Amino acid sequence: MCTPMPRFRFFVMLMAIMAACGVFGGNHAHAADRMTVTVTGKGPDVILIPGLASSAAVWDETVKQLAPTHRVHVVQVAGFAGAPVAGNAEGPVVEPLVEAVDAYIKTNHLKSPAVIGHSMGGFTGLMLVSRHPEDVSRLLIVDSLPFFASLFSPTATAESMKPQAAAMRDATTSMSADAFASQQAMTAPRYVKSPEGQKLMVQWSVASSQSVVGRAMYDLLTTDARGALPAIKTPTTLLYPYDPALGAPTAMIDKTYADAYAGLPGVTLKRIDDSRHFIMIDQPKAFADAVQTFLK
Repeated sequence: MCTPMPRFRFFVMLMAIMAACGVFGGNHAHAADRMTVTVTGKGPDVILIPGLASSAAVWDETVKQLAPTHRVHVVQVAGFAGAPVAGNAEGPVVEPLVEAVDAYIKTNHLKSPAVIGHSMGGFTGLMLVSRHPEDVSRLLIVDSLPFFASLFSPTATAESMKPQAAAMRDATTSMSADAFASQQAMTAPRYVKSPEGQKLMVQWSVASSQSVVGRAMYDLLTTDARGALPAIKTPTTLLYPYDPALGAPTAMIDKTYADAYAGLPGVTLKRIDDSRHFIMIDQPKAFADAVQTFLK
């Protein structure tokens, strides 16, 4: 029997889901009901999708980098970081978001934009290129996985995770605001190295709807995209962090991500050292360089 991943790494990635992922649109709602988009600059289109409970402001430096040469579309998920809950008031969050991004691309006649997504935003991008391969020219995933529940156990399935994911969803939704804020402050150092970055992460989290966060987390833990990987033809790059202070050997981290994306043909994996989950905050130059290489 396979042994589960060491507990510390599971919590790093799980709380990354809770504290940093996602944005998406609606199956039966307009894209504006699920997300808002700010557009800056002119040139080839690039869509930036932040993580769970994150603000679109996480991309501010990337927007400054790209706006002189690209038209940058920055997504803000409804219900995260103080944004109105709107169409995310009930029901699934992630799958509708995928469809909302697709609708945004088609409605605005974007021609094969590049997509960059952080954590849940990266998962959204992965689902987008699987379901709507015509939408995207290339995809950059920033510290995300095709099946987050594999961190519980290699034998986990989307179905077997439902009871546990539902319990976590309900606990997140029903937690008092003070308890939620305390939890986010306590776990922030696992995801961002700098005190300034930790403060931002906590601010975005506590301004988010706990209901939207809990339901998005449930979606991520019960959606397994691994079976779709072999059919994906969109050029894809994965950036993932490594920080020795978290205690895991480099080889273990490399293997975790390599195994997770083994089914994706031609994927490029790049490790960013001395970083935690928010690579763009912890290593801004290395992140900017990786974005530039990705867009060449």
